[in-house]
Amino acid sequence: MRVTFRVHAPTLPVTQQVYLSGGTAALGNWQPNQVKLQLVGEQVWEKTLYLKDPSVAYKFTLGSWDTEATDTAGKPLPNFHLQLKADTIVQHELRNWLKSRDRKISGVITGKVIYHHNLSADGLKPRDLVVWLPPGYEKGNKHYPVLYMHDGQNVFDPATSSFGVDWRLDETADSLIRSNQIEPVIIVGIYNTPDRMEEYVPGAKGSAYMDFVVNTVKPLIDQNYRTKSGSKYTLTGGSSAGGIMAFMLAWEYPKVFSKAICMSPAFKIMHIDYVKEVQAYSGKKKKLKFYIDNGGIELEARLQPGIVEMLQALQQKGYREGKDYHWVRDEKAQHNEAAWAKRMPQALHFLLKK
Repeated sequence: MRVTFRVHAPTLPVTQQVYLSGGTAALGNWQPNQVKLQLVGEQVWEKTLYLKDPSVAYKFTLGSWDTEATDTAGKPLPNFHLQLKADTIVQHELRNWLKSRDRKISGVITGKVIYHHNLSADGLKPRDLVVWLPPGYEKGNKHYPVLYMHDGQNVFDPATSSFGVDWRLDETADSLIRSNQIEPVIIVGIYNTPDRMEEYVPGAKGSAYMDFVVNTVKPLIDQNYRTKSGSKYTLTGGSSAGGIMAFMLAWEYPKVFSKAICMSPAFKIMHIDYVKEVQAYSGKKKKLKFYIDNGGIELEARLQPGIVEMLQALQQKGYREGKDYHWVRDEKAQHNEAAWAKRMPQALHFLLKK
């Protein structure tokens, strides 16, 4: 459908560049500076796109998340949402914008982290890793399971997270470990790149990314940290497209990964359909455990049919709820880091409970 996004921004100079950012490839996959609007009149910017997806979430920025549109109190506006039924023109008047120096991001990383910069592989953009070490790691010689998380910049640190809100995985894991509820675990955050949507779903770049995780990232971690390197002790996790990537890594590399956290996974939506891969499998049951969840609002509701189909496919292959997989649905939850952070204790309990 043909959609024209039109912004009247009376407080901006006509030399200012204005950007549109949203949750599809056509909208830049939430990159804040990929889809530039054109100045079409006095302080009016516009962009026309052809969108396949009938449900769209989006925001406006001046080129970064430090300069997104705000309300009169200076608070970033919530996502705008469209339910498309025909060609349309969407108009917004935006008077207030965040200035970089105004953004106050609270929160620090709990525990010790170590960074590895600019890891690269053929066909992929370079990226960083952040490694979180569990309490007690530096005082002994014990070896630990490892959880590999996608969208790594959003996992521990609100300062690096795309929207200033992180998963709080450091605080959650630290608390559960110290209270003896889960096994101590090393957590590796693998940063994403502007190619995130291609890297995290089935296709050539998705296969290249899986190869990168298996043959570059994991060997690096096993060589530099005290890990339990067997598949029994190796987990992966992510949300949305990262959620389907976590599932794919476990499904396609069961000798490397045995457990996956799949939050709000995009199993079957738009051009993506990984359910059929599981349905077509005819081999021996793989020794895997999955934590799968989703919310119930907007995009979360649209992910629901694919998740239900995947659960049915797993059941047909002999996987049993409570033993091989655990599914959680929070009907009031949206598609964001705060929702995933809230559900993370359940995921860690199911996969790492002592």
